[in-house]
Amino acid sequence: MAKTKTAYVCSQCGNDSPKWLGKCPVCGEWNTYVEEIISKSNPAQILPELQGFDKVKSKPLLLKDIQTENEVRFDMNDQELNRVLGGGLVPGSLVLIGGEPGIGKSTLVLQTALNLHKYKTLYVSGEESAKQLKLRAERMEATNDQLFIVCETNLEQIFTHISNTLPDLLIVDSIQTVYTERVESSPGSITQVRECSAALLKFSKETGTPTLLIGHINKEGNIAGPKVLEHIVDTVLQFEGDQHYMYRILRNIKNRFGSTSELGIYEMRQNGLREVNNPSELLLSQNHEGLSGVAISAAIEGVRPFLIETQALVSTAAYGTPQRSSTGFDIRRMNMLLAVLEKRVGFKLGQKDVFLNIAGGLRVNDPAMDLAVIAAVLSSNLDVAIEREVCMCSEVGLSGELRPVNRIEQRILEAEKLGFHKILIPQNNLKGFNDSKLKIEIKAVRKVEEAFRVLFG
Repeated sequence: MAKTKTAYVCSQCGNDSPKWLGKCPVCGEWNTYVEEIISKSNPAQILPELQGFDKVKSKPLLLKDIQTENEVRFDMNDQELNRVLGGGLVPGSLVLIGGEPGIGKSTLVLQTALNLHKYKTLYVSGEESAKQLKLRAERMEATNDQLFIVCETNLEQIFTHISNTLPDLLIVDSIQTVYTERVESSPGSITQVRECSAALLKFSKETGTPTLLIGHINKEGNIAGPKVLEHIVDTVLQFEGDQHYMYRILRNIKNRFGSTSELGIYEMRQNGLREVNNPSELLLSQNHEGLSGVAISAAIEGVRPFLIETQALVSTAAYGTPQRSSTGFDIRRMNMLLAVLEKRVGFKLGQKDVFLNIAGGLRVNDPAMDLAVIAAVLSSNLDVAIEREVCMCSEVGLSGELRPVNRIEQRILEAEKLGFHKILIPQNNLKGFNDSKLKIEIKAVRKVEEAFRVLFG
């Protein structure tokens, strides 16, 4: 009996080695080599001849001879998804959607497939049975006569179903469950994910059929499998959010056909995901009037402006060491802002507990949140409420100055649309800005002390 041959493959770059290495000589990463079984036989062709499609014979072309016609994109009947994809799904593109377990990836993809009545869709499920998908579709109260369901994990069988169905759109849930017989490792291994995704990429490009792949993530939060998986696909979307909150965010990490600064916001409900066209109204509670420790910030995520409620609680430390806790905001940046508040403004918080929370379960990295964070902390410390119709946006420097932020006009218009009467912005953001047509009062301030005088008198 022949001995099984194995090799060690780097999970980051795919480089192989006959023995285990601590550091990859190609990408320089540590502890990334895993053992894989090498196929003993000559592998057969994975991608079969598909009926109705001619293989593309490529040849070199001069740059001036290449035609740049605008391709007609697939309308996904989902405003948020279309926005993130850059206007729709491009024919022949390969899209990878990743996220935490149970966050709603399969729900998003199935809901999208149910709404595509004009396109024949093949949904390949490697994790759920057909009955489970049927029950989920009934819960969404939607149906589609053009949607085909097949439960299969063998890649060769999947291409047979594709040849028999000839779909306009292919969905694979998930890529980590698919395996090919030409590789003798288990499904989800680095070699299997690499080979299967490469075959699906070849299928998409040769036939012009767009393909949606659902991907698992590992404990570090990265998409499971080799890093080459994210390189070969055209678009990488990250579906994220806290399972204990109702909001979900679809972020664009990579997009060859559009901007990566777009994001979509959904609300998880019993009957599926609902598009949130105006997230500001949902993220602002309407009952914080007269309550201290609450400040409203005009933030921007991607290219979308929306107003976020920042909540802070400052109390005397019950134990020897004061606690610092933050939810939805970088704890290190909060500590820096507390140091600025103590050094530049003179408020002693060294012996007090400080807790910070971004309402709605969102995680925000916009530097324009700085002023709202320190305003909420000071409001809770003084137990003085900030006026309900006041919002703010500014980055805070280490010397206590208020630094300008980008897209100031979008932030101001969003605050005005939601009925705010006053907004605090950095002084330098007024250069070249015409506020004659705005109804909202703009207060331009240079330092943290000036902002506090406007807020608290």
